[in-house]
Amino acid sequence: MGSSLPTSVGLSNDAAMNQIQEIISENCVVIFSKTTCSYCKMAKKLFEDMNVNYTVVELDMSTNGSQFQDTLEQMTGGRTVPRVFVNGTFVGGATDTQRLHEEGKLLPLVHQCQVKRKS
Repeated sequence: MGSSLPTSVGLSNDAAMNQIQEIISENCVVIFSKTTCSYCKMAKKLFEDMNVNYTVVELDMSTNGSQFQDTLEQMTGGRTVPRVFVNGTFVGGATDTQRLHEEGKLLPLVHQCQVKRKS
């Protein structure tokens, strides 16, 4: 269901930002995660339960994980994981994403992205 993306070694801050923005713009759902994080597992399970494909970047498995995490902090105002993006927009962490789902707002965001990609 989730696919992992490799990352390259030793990026400049601009290159890290560009790589993150490229990943976000090329995928409907992106979760920046760590393999040992229970909240990250919760976010991934949420999308799996909705049968929605997502792309995961495991920061603890990536050579540039801490640099990506620093860049994500600049982009989103937070350093914690998961950092969840849907349709190019930061939606929050696991509890924020769960709340959106419970309010019925998460799936429409995913569908918007899927429709945009097909056209």
